[in-house]
Amino acid sequence: PATEDTSIREESQPEPSIETQSTAVPEGVEVVKMPRLSDTMEEGTVASWLKNVGDAVEEGEILAEIETDKATMEFESFYAGELLHIGVQVGESAAVDSLLAIIGPSGTDVTSFLDASANVSSNSSYTVEKETTTVNTQPTTTPEPSDPVTAAAAPVVSIENSSERIMASPLAKKMALEKGIDLRQVQGSGEHGRIVKRDIEQFVPTSAPASVRAFVPKGQESSEDVPNSQMRKVIAKRLAESKFNAPHYYLSVEFDMDAAIAFRKQYNELPDTKISFNDIVVKATALALKKHPQVNSRWFDDRMQLNHHVHIGVAVAVPDGLVVPVVRFADEMALPQVGSQVKDFAVRARDKKLAPDEMEGSTFTISNLGMFGIDEFTSIINQPNSAILSVGAIVQKPVVKDGEIVVGSTMKLTLACDHRTVDGATGAQFLQTLREYIEQPLLLVI
Repeated sequence: PATEDTSIREESQPEPSIETQSTAVPEGVEVVKMPRLSDTMEEGTVASWLKNVGDAVEEGEILAEIETDKATMEFESFYAGELLHIGVQVGESAAVDSLLAIIGPSGTDVTSFLDASANVSSNSSYTVEKETTTVNTQPTTTPEPSDPVTAAAAPVVSIENSSERIMASPLAKKMALEKGIDLRQVQGSGEHGRIVKRDIEQFVPTSAPASVRAFVPKGQESSEDVPNSQMRKVIAKRLAESKFNAPHYYLSVEFDMDAAIAFRKQYNELPDTKISFNDIVVKATALALKKHPQVNSRWFDDRMQLNHHVHIGVAVAVPDGLVVPVVRFADEMALPQVGSQVKDFAVRARDKKLAPDEMEGSTFTISNLGMFGIDEFTSIINQPNSAILSVGAIVQKPVVKDGEIVVGSTMKLTLACDHRTVDGATGAQFLQTLREYIEQPLLLVI
């Protein structure tokens, strides 16, 4: 009788399926997943754990601090029990809904559950290698022609360093070593530029002038890799989307600041009052936006949203990048109120204590680099806004007033506009209105 070919039968068996793996959660055990702490969060980084494995956890207790794309936030436990497992260590990042921790009854063994979960994860990308390619790693030796100066043929000697490969015969190499000649300075005359005996014999070193000492570097090339924070990743993603999706154009103006300087000086003489030039710009911009809602707008594929409320985002530099807290209804605030809120935002932004809703909902953005001595610059629009105002430093320069050249103080501003919503004439009219408020600052308090 014919025998069955078992080898063929065994090879044709289907590969293990991930559906056959059991990942059932033990009874009473709760799997804590990486939470979505903001609308734009895609992954989080564990800044610190406030509980260790084996610690008792009460419902509502702070379990960990999670760094999102906008701030570091405290994460409360929704379960009570013992912390049985930590899935993401301090400093590590994980996608939203990834396993963050496991909480359950004291002493519960979750090893089998973790192993099963790991097997499912690895089997999801299961592949079978069909062929193996053998690569011969032995070097191929090609006989070199003999050195015409020597009596017998000599193999080529390779001298390798970090930047080049030098071909030289053994005799030439030996002679160079005896004479202290750097083969990198020798021009080879043999086949394919090989250095031979006569090249060493005829070599004349080039020496630097007696008054110039040979340079010997003391430093070493070095660098370090700094992992991108969640904030930096989101900044890169959002700004790239804005720059390449929104058709930017720029309008630059220069304002006379003499009246604003005098106004601020008098205003700050009032008791318990302190305002900055940035506060003046924020207030003036808010009032100008009320008159030009198209600049205070948002683009959609089927419509344009004109905002009649004014929420101004103020860019604040922090160690990890940039955050934009929002001054809501800035047009209704008094100058000291604007200044107080901006200062509060700046302090809490550097401490990563801003709440997510304090950085959402802006209708327009202001970026001020004047305090860093930058005279003029352009910014990328903070979408979904339609425009952003870049504010430079106040500088003294010769200006013409009443037909005479005098010393004046000026400030340059650049408005970046999304051409889908803001036409050139619309942007120019907005800047004309803004000029009136800044160059006649009494209008800000009337």
